[in-house]
Amino acid sequence: MSDRRFEGRIALVTGATRGIGRAIAMLLAREGAHVVAVGRTQGALEELDDAVNLAGGSATLVKMDLRKGGDVDALGPTLYQRWGKLDLLVASAGVLGSLTPIGHTSDADWNEVLDVNLSANLRLIRTLDPLLRRSDAGRAVFLTSGIAQRPRAYWTAYAVSKSGLEALVKCYADEVANTAVRANIANPGATRTGMRMKAFPGEDPMTLPTPEEQGAAIIELLLPGVTATGEVFDFARPRG
Repeated sequence: MSDRRFEGRIALVTGATRGIGRAIAMLLAREGAHVVAVGRTQGALEELDDAVNLAGGSATLVKMDLRKGGDVDALGPTLYQRWGKLDLLVASAGVLGSLTPIGHTSDADWNEVLDVNLSANLRLIRTLDPLLRRSDAGRAVFLTSGIAQRPRAYWTAYAVSKSGLEALVKCYADEVANTAVRANIANPGATRTGMRMKAFPGEDPMTLPTPEEQGAAIIELLLPGVTATGEVFDFARPRG
């Protein structure tokens, strides 16, 4: 690719082995970023690494369960020792949980959804903020869902986690408003992913945009020229 817009940038992507996270990791690598790919499965991370190398990019693999807070907390010091900064953060990891009446929501399911979708992102901000501030143009994007603004029956844990995430990122964006860091929220909308198929098993996935299509739009928020911060960008495509 002749237009390597992220040449030399260090980018950390969570949920990098599947769906939109994987698409974004690949797109950033193709455009010159060194991708720190965070995922739970070693095999999937190695497959991503192979694909990145074939595309002429480079990656560092981090096998991590985001529910393990101590491991997330260690990311900042580890990255600082190697690179001294972080230019880009894409927090795309997420879990759907069970779609069930509130009265049937188990503690285990509630805790997993909140831990991965909300608490892990608090820890990511806390540990990576000092590194983003050391970049000449630190950019962070967190993935949300339309359910955050339009909650509905049976989606309680997921909706609460995404609503909380949006509030978290807006607070963070306000805190860093006078720095070179910009933090925004992206709603990719209905996309051809495994999570979408789990939530809507009767839907024809071929009617939905691909992760690559939505990822290409989302990475525009990572460019140094972006001035917006604390905003929710809706990339959902009209259906019908």
